[in-house]
Amino acid sequence: MSEGSPPHAGPPGQVPPLPPSAPQVRPNRFTRWLGRTVLRLGGWRMLGELPDVPKLVLIAAPHSSNWDGVWGFAAKLALGLDARILGKDALFKVPGLGPLLRRLGVIPVDRSNARGVTGQAAAMIREADRMWFALAPEGTRRRVEKWKTGFWKMARAADVPVLPVYFHYPDRVIGIGPLWRMTDDLAADMARVRAWYAPWMGRNRGTL
Repeated sequence: MSEGSPPHAGPPGQVPPLPPSAPQVRPNRFTRWLGRTVLRLGGWRMLGELPDVPKLVLIAAPHSSNWDGVWGFAAKLALGLDARILGKDALFKVPGLGPLLRRLGVIPVDRSNARGVTGQAAAMIREADRMWFALAPEGTRRRVEKWKTGFWKMARAADVPVLPVYFHYPDRVIGIGPLWRMTDDLAADMARVRAWYAPWMGRNRGTL
Protein backbone atom coordinates (compact mmCIF):
# COMPACT_ATOMS: atom_id res chain seq x y z
CA MET A 1 0.00 0.00 0.00
CA SER A 2 1.40 3.37 -1.01
CA GLU A 3 2.23 6.32 1.21
CA GLY A 4 -0.87 8.34 2.05
CA SER A 5 -3.17 5.45 1.23
CA PRO A 6 -6.14 4.55 3.43
CA PRO A 7 -5.33 1.93 6.07
CA HIS A 8 -8.51 -0.09 5.80
CA ALA A 9 -11.13 -0.66 3.15
CA GLY A 10 -13.52 -3.43 2.28
CA PRO A 11 -12.88 -5.99 -0.46
CA PRO A 12 -13.32 -4.98 -4.12
CA GLY A 13 -16.97 -4.48 -4.99
CA GLN A 14 -18.15 -4.00 -1.41
CA VAL A 15 -19.88 -0.70 -0.66
CA PRO A 16 -21.05 0.88 2.61
CA PRO A 17 -24.75 0.90 3.49
CA LEU A 18 -26.84 3.79 2.26
CA PRO A 19 -28.27 5.82 5.20
CA PRO A 20 -32.07 6.19 5.38
CA SER A 21 -32.05 9.96 4.77
CA ALA A 22 -29.95 9.72 1.61
CA PRO A 23 -31.85 9.90 -1.71
CA GLN A 24 -32.30 6.42 -3.10
CA VAL A 25 -33.30 5.03 -6.46
CA ARG A 26 -36.09 2.52 -6.80
CA PRO A 27 -34.71 -0.85 -5.56
CA ASN A 28 -33.18 -2.79 -8.44
CA ARG A 29 -31.11 -5.86 -7.69
CA PHE A 30 -29.67 -6.06 -11.19
CA THR A 31 -28.26 -2.51 -11.29
CA ARG A 32 -26.80 -2.85 -7.81
CA TRP A 33 -25.23 -6.18 -8.80
CA LEU A 34 -23.91 -4.58 -11.98
CA GLY A 35 -22.32 -1.70 -10.06
CA ARG A 36 -20.69 -4.03 -7.53
CA THR A 37 -19.46 -6.31 -10.32
CA VAL A 38 -17.83 -3.44 -12.24
CA LEU A 39 -16.08 -2.29 -9.07
CA ARG A 40 -15.00 -5.83 -8.22
CA LEU A 41 -13.62 -6.54 -11.69
CA GLY A 42 -11.80 -3.22 -11.63
CA GLY A 43 -10.38 -3.99 -8.19
CA TRP A 44 -12.01 -0.92 -6.61
CA ARG A 45 -12.95 -0.70 -2.94
CA MET A 46 -14.82 1.90 -0.95
CA LEU A 47 -13.72 3.37 2.36
CA GLY A 48 -15.72 5.43 4.84
CA GLU A 49 -19.33 6.01 5.79
CA LEU A 50 -21.98 8.03 4.01
CA PRO A 51 -23.68 10.74 6.11
CA ASP A 52 -27.33 10.42 7.06
CA VAL A 53 -28.49 13.73 5.59
CA PRO A 54 -31.09 14.38 2.87
CA LYS A 55 -29.32 17.17 0.96
CA LEU A 56 -25.69 17.98 0.24
CA VAL A 57 -23.17 18.88 -2.44
CA LEU A 58 -20.80 15.99 -3.22
CA ILE A 59 -17.41 16.81 -4.71
CA ALA A 60 -15.16 14.19 -6.31
CA ALA A 61 -11.43 14.59 -7.03
CA PRO A 62 -8.80 14.16 -8.36
CA HIS A 63 -10.47 14.12 -11.78
CA SER A 64 -7.83 13.18 -14.34
CA SER A 65 -9.44 10.54 -16.55
CA ASN A 66 -12.72 9.51 -18.14
CA TRP A 67 -12.36 6.34 -16.10
CA ASP A 68 -13.31 8.37 -13.03
CA GLY A 69 -16.83 8.53 -14.44
CA VAL A 70 -16.92 4.76 -14.96
CA TRP A 71 -15.94 3.99 -11.38
CA GLY A 72 -18.10 6.79 -10.02
CA PHE A 73 -21.22 5.60 -11.83
CA ALA A 74 -20.46 2.01 -10.80
CA ALA A 75 -20.31 3.09 -7.16
CA LYS A 76 -23.56 5.04 -7.58
CA LEU A 77 -25.31 1.96 -9.00
CA ALA A 78 -23.84 -0.34 -6.36
CA LEU A 79 -25.03 1.95 -3.56
CA GLY A 80 -28.47 2.55 -5.04
CA LEU A 81 -27.79 6.25 -4.54
CA ASP A 82 -29.85 8.81 -6.42
CA ALA A 83 -27.01 11.32 -6.86
CA ARG A 84 -27.60 14.03 -9.46
CA ILE A 85 -25.23 15.71 -11.88
CA LEU A 86 -25.75 18.41 -14.49
CA GLY A 87 -25.61 17.82 -18.23
CA LYS A 88 -25.99 20.15 -21.23
CA ASP A 89 -29.65 20.43 -22.17
CA ALA A 90 -28.71 19.80 -25.82
CA LEU A 91 -27.79 16.21 -24.92
CA PHE A 92 -31.37 15.52 -23.90
CA LYS A 93 -32.56 16.40 -27.39
CA VAL A 94 -30.62 13.50 -28.92
CA PRO A 95 -33.16 10.75 -29.75
CA GLY A 96 -33.12 8.04 -27.10
CA LEU A 97 -30.39 9.65 -25.00
CA GLY A 98 -32.57 11.81 -22.74
CA PRO A 99 -34.35 8.94 -20.94
CA LEU A 100 -31.04 7.14 -20.38
CA LEU A 101 -29.37 10.24 -18.96
CA ARG A 102 -32.29 10.83 -16.59
CA ARG A 103 -32.10 7.24 -15.37
CA LEU A 104 -28.43 7.81 -14.61
CA GLY A 105 -29.29 10.89 -12.53
CA VAL A 106 -28.23 13.51 -15.07
CA ILE A 107 -30.42 16.60 -15.13
CA PRO A 108 -30.46 19.18 -17.95
CA VAL A 109 -29.10 22.66 -17.39
CA ASP A 110 -29.77 25.73 -19.51
CA ARG A 111 -26.46 27.58 -19.81
CA SER A 112 -28.25 30.64 -21.20
CA ASN A 113 -30.37 31.00 -18.06
CA ALA A 114 -29.80 34.30 -16.27
CA ARG A 115 -29.29 32.52 -12.95
CA GLY A 116 -26.32 30.62 -14.34
CA VAL A 117 -25.45 26.99 -13.75
CA THR A 118 -24.62 27.51 -10.08
CA GLY A 119 -27.87 29.36 -9.40
CA GLN A 120 -29.96 26.72 -11.16
CA ALA A 121 -28.28 23.92 -9.21
CA ALA A 122 -28.71 25.71 -5.87
CA ALA A 123 -32.39 26.29 -6.62
CA MET A 124 -32.89 22.61 -7.44
CA ILE A 125 -31.30 21.59 -4.16
CA ARG A 126 -33.35 24.08 -2.12
CA GLU A 127 -36.63 23.01 -3.71
CA ALA A 128 -36.01 19.27 -3.38
CA ASP A 129 -36.91 17.20 -0.34
CA ARG A 130 -33.80 15.13 -0.92
CA MET A 131 -30.91 15.75 -3.29
CA TRP A 132 -27.26 14.85 -3.35
CA PHE A 133 -25.71 16.96 -6.09
CA ALA A 134 -22.35 15.74 -7.40
CA LEU A 135 -19.64 17.53 -9.37
CA ALA A 136 -15.90 17.65 -9.97
CA PRO A 137 -14.50 20.88 -8.45
CA GLU A 138 -11.52 20.92 -10.80
CA GLY A 139 -13.89 21.35 -13.75
CA THR A 140 -11.52 19.55 -16.13
CA ARG A 141 -9.37 16.42 -16.41
CA ARG A 142 -6.25 18.58 -16.79
CA ARG A 143 -4.21 19.53 -13.76
CA VAL A 144 -5.25 22.96 -12.49
CA GLU A 145 -3.74 25.15 -9.81
CA LYS A 146 -7.05 26.79 -8.94
CA TRP A 147 -10.30 24.92 -8.46
CA LYS A 148 -13.64 26.28 -9.58
CA THR A 149 -15.71 27.69 -6.70
CA GLY A 150 -19.10 26.54 -7.99
CA PHE A 151 -19.52 23.85 -5.34
CA TRP A 152 -18.83 26.40 -2.58
CA LYS A 153 -21.38 28.83 -4.02
CA MET A 154 -23.98 26.06 -4.43
CA ALA A 155 -23.54 24.83 -0.88
CA ARG A 156 -23.74 28.33 0.55
CA ALA A 157 -26.77 29.33 -1.57
CA ALA A 158 -28.64 26.11 -0.81
CA ASP A 159 -27.49 26.03 2.86
CA VAL A 160 -26.28 22.43 2.66
CA PRO A 161 -23.01 20.74 3.67
CA VAL A 162 -20.28 19.50 1.33
CA LEU A 163 -19.20 15.86 1.19
CA PRO A 164 -15.71 15.24 -0.27
CA VAL A 165 -15.06 11.97 -2.08
CA TYR A 166 -11.71 10.97 -3.55
CA PHE A 167 -10.32 8.57 -6.15
CA HIS A 168 -6.96 7.11 -5.12
CA TYR A 169 -5.69 5.11 -8.09
CA PRO A 170 -2.55 3.54 -6.58
CA ASP A 171 -4.74 1.49 -4.23
CA ARG A 172 -7.97 1.68 -6.27
CA VAL A 173 -9.94 3.20 -3.44
CA ILE A 174 -12.97 5.47 -3.53
CA GLY A 175 -12.91 7.24 -0.18
CA ILE A 176 -15.62 9.17 1.64
CA GLY A 177 -14.49 12.13 3.70
CA PRO A 178 -15.97 14.19 6.54
CA LEU A 179 -19.04 16.35 6.08
CA TRP A 180 -18.11 20.05 5.92
CA ARG A 181 -20.04 23.26 6.30
CA MET A 182 -18.72 26.05 4.11
CA THR A 183 -18.12 29.36 5.90
CA ASP A 184 -18.21 32.91 4.56
CA ASP A 185 -14.43 32.75 4.03
CA LEU A 186 -14.06 31.37 0.50
CA ALA A 187 -10.25 31.40 0.47
CA ALA A 188 -9.98 29.53 3.79
CA ASP A 189 -12.58 26.95 2.76
CA MET A 190 -10.88 26.28 -0.58
CA ALA A 191 -7.50 25.93 1.11
CA ARG A 192 -8.95 23.46 3.61
CA VAL A 193 -10.48 21.36 0.85
CA ARG A 194 -7.31 21.33 -1.26
CA ALA A 195 -5.20 20.38 1.75
CA TRP A 196 -7.50 17.45 2.56
CA TYR A 197 -7.25 16.14 -1.01
CA ALA A 198 -3.46 16.51 -1.20
CA PRO A 199 -2.53 12.83 -0.52
CA TRP A 200 -4.87 11.30 -3.09
CA MET A 201 -3.62 10.47 -6.59
CA GLY A 202 -5.53 10.45 -9.87
CA ARG A 203 -4.99 8.08 -12.79
CA ASN A 204 -3.02 10.36 -15.08
CA ARG A 205 -1.24 12.68 -12.68
CA GLY A 206 0.05 12.90 -9.16
CA THR A 207 -1.40 14.39 -6.04
CA LEU A 208 -3.15 17.75 -5.89
